[in-house]
Amino acid sequence: MNSPKKQQLVEQELLASYDSLYRLAFTYVKNEADAMDVVQESAYKAVKNAGSLKGKEYVKTWLCRIVINTSLELLRHKQREMSQEVLQEDGREDVYCDFDTIDALEVLSEKERAAVVLRYFEDRKLQEVADILEENLSTTKSILYRSLKKLKIKLTEGEFCYES
Repeated sequence: MNSPKKQQLVEQELLASYDSLYRLAFTYVKNEADAMDVVQESAYKAVKNAGSLKGKEYVKTWLCRIVINTSLELLRHKQREMSQEVLQEDGREDVYCDFDTIDALEVLSEKERAAVVLRYFEDRKLQEVADILEENLSTTKSILYRSLKKLKIKLTEGEFCYES
């Protein structure tokens, strides 16, 4: 497949998957504006590097990988900025939502979070999740199982069982 055809394929998939890519980015950056920035930056990277796409069957996986990596780059960049600055309390903290499940994702590693988001938030098939994470299927299943156990513990923290 030549580069213009790959670029067109990438552009079509970006348009078709925009909402899904946005949700994926949001689960990492937890901020509406940052998630939009991540998707825009990812789209730019994808179109610019469309020639490196191996085959059209990998386009969705490839785009998810770009979004995840771009999200992580943004988080690392923000973390570096915060560590270089003297933190000032000016009340500008940007919190988009306080859903328990989204907050509970914080207990997971980057790979675990990606697996859970892709499988349960984005409804991806297990093999697709494995391809995106660059893991084999059984490892991906183990990652998901371990992640769900961690989430269950986090989400049931502080709950008491009352018998009537």
